[in-house]
Amino acid sequence: MTKPNILIVNDDGILAPGIAALIEAVKTIGTPYVMAPDKPQSGQGHAITIHDPIKVKEVFHFTGLKAYKCSGTPVDCVKIARHVMYKDIDFDLCVSGINHGSNAAINIIYSGTMSAAMEASLEGIPAIGFSLCDISMEADFTAATHYAAKMIRWALDHEFKKSLLLNVNIPKLPIEEIKGIKVCRQGKSGWKEDFMEVKNPRGESYYWMTGEFVLYEEAEDTDINALGNGYISVVPSMHDLTAHPALEEFRYLEDSQ
Repeated sequence: MTKPNILIVNDDGILAPGIAALIEAVKTIGTPYVMAPDKPQSGQGHAITIHDPIKVKEVFHFTGLKAYKCSGTPVDCVKIARHVMYKDIDFDLCVSGINHGSNAAINIIYSGTMSAAMEASLEGIPAIGFSLCDISMEADFTAATHYAAKMIRWALDHEFKKSLLLNVNIPKLPIEEIKGIKVCRQGKSGWKEDFMEVKNPRGESYYWMTGEFVLYEEAEDTDINALGNGYISVVPSMHDLTAHPALEEFRYLEDSQ
């Protein structure tokens, strides 16, 4: 049988340990095609490059597969892969990550990892974003790699009917302590932000953004709850930002002209 074609992207950059772990998972299942940023691009969300040229260069960090690094954003990587470098490849799946750090709850909005997966899904390619809840570059990806392979096999064996995009987060636990997988909704949360002011030698101010993650609920059906209780969270996600419950609330505007 012909192996499935799987596009691999990320936001931590071509040299990140997380993408190497994801490549190892994919190699046991299908044919990997890699396109990743040439430097870390965390927090880029769905940004695209429109004012600068995008440079692409083949890399040889990974034995036996095609891989490129891209000067653009994670979303640029998907676009360039799909329409330029791998334009003749029909992808069966796109996987993004494995991200260093959680993309649960509100973090999906800012995440380059998830935006890359979302871009693939916008093009009709089923996509999964994988994140390990450990920001360390020395993080242990054993459990994340195991469950990524499991989810990839499932995705290739099942048709995505109502969501082409899955947000998968893996807790920072040894593989034997992970209790299983829970399908969840996105938890309600936010960031309480602060800005540290620093002055350069000329006395000019510049700022470093810092923040504290704030959880607005502790409901059992959320991704945050699942992760906190030792489960992998799987959130089916979508592109439609319409607040459907509010449509009728604002219907009066149609008669206000």
